[in-house]
Amino acid sequence: MGNGNVEEVAETVPNRKPESTMDCPKELRPTSVLHIGKYYPPHTGGIETHLKYLVSHQSPLMPVEVVVANDGIGTRTEILDGANITRIPTFGTIASQPLCPTLPWNLAGRSEAIVHLHVPNPWAAQSYLLSGHKGKLIVTHHADTLGRRHLRKLTDPFVRSAMKRAAAIIVTSKRYLESSEELGAFQEKCHVIPLGIDGEAFRAEVSDAVSRIHAKYGSRLILAVGRLVAYKGFEYLLEAMQGIDATLLLIGTGPMDGHLQSIVEKLGIGNKVHMLGYVQDLVPYYRAALMLVLPSVSRAESFGMVQLEAMAAGIPVVNTDIECGVPEVSVHGVTGITVPPKDAGALAGAIKTLLENPELHAKYGRTGMLRANEEFSARRMAERTFDVYLSVL
Repeated sequence: MGNGNVEEVAETVPNRKPESTMDCPKELRPTSVLHIGKYYPPHTGGIETHLKYLVSHQSPLMPVEVVVANDGIGTRTEILDGANITRIPTFGTIASQPLCPTLPWNLAGRSEAIVHLHVPNPWAAQSYLLSGHKGKLIVTHHADTLGRRHLRKLTDPFVRSAMKRAAAIIVTSKRYLESSEELGAFQEKCHVIPLGIDGEAFRAEVSDAVSRIHAKYGSRLILAVGRLVAYKGFEYLLEAMQGIDATLLLIGTGPMDGHLQSIVEKLGIGNKVHMLGYVQDLVPYYRAALMLVLPSVSRAESFGMVQLEAMAAGIPVVNTDIECGVPEVSVHGVTGITVPPKDAGALAGAIKTLLENPELHAKYGRTGMLRANEEFSARRMAERTFDVYLSVL
């Protein structure tokens, strides 16, 4: 089974750092790559951010095409991050799946050497199969499709067919790979490649913005970032805040907004919990906060990219011990504290530990920044992905 840690290839020269395989001769590179995803930025989301980072690092090396859903029934083409982005007509959504009936025809007749499919995205998997595209198929399996039992009776067969067709499957953590039913039959062609980010962006100088945040909310800040959905477990964090002498800034939108607001009111913690909704620039909030809390309760949270952003900004993370990559990213006792899911008392205890132990807090922050830089950079992720491309060609 591949593990994504493919050795870099370079001439052996004393005191010379090996070059990246992305710097290999042009004639050895893939001639082109086509990414198929749900959406592309400015749409927000972990998969969208991941796709943007990949495209940004690949487009200087080879032609890159991206096909994703549009917001409406028209087709829109543009050049972003050095790639041709095609947003195809969308006629609503079902179970978070954009309905793009023209996708198979959009993929047919193309000749890219590599087709990189980002799932869960059942209709995209079916569309690739229907299109007859001859490029080598790479699948990045961001998460299992959970729930929706009746709908999956229709979609699971062609998702499995795409997995069988794939030359390689990329998964973002070893723990998720080992616990995934969907990947169980395909482990021999799986490669573990963690997600990556541009850490420099989270170390930018934003002192004026940080000062404004502190002036408005105080300096003893706890941050939580994510869609307001059930698997994020934010209700347990709200319960934990009852005994915390600090202020929580909860950033995100989603269907549980009203429910979480009612919990704040019921618990009487409106004086120290602020739900900020959508925030375009998160960097000042990471830099202003003392820690990030990710209280997710199920493996629907497959990786938790916000942890990387917090670590890159130099703050520790409180996360939960769920069967996915979350506790592999921020490691208990190294870059933060990991607690059992659905345990408000344990969350409160971890938060208090970091608030009351400045030396431990600083240590986790420094280690997290180093770990984000060395293990989870966008460039390293792109290099590992490029290695997979080379291996299948």
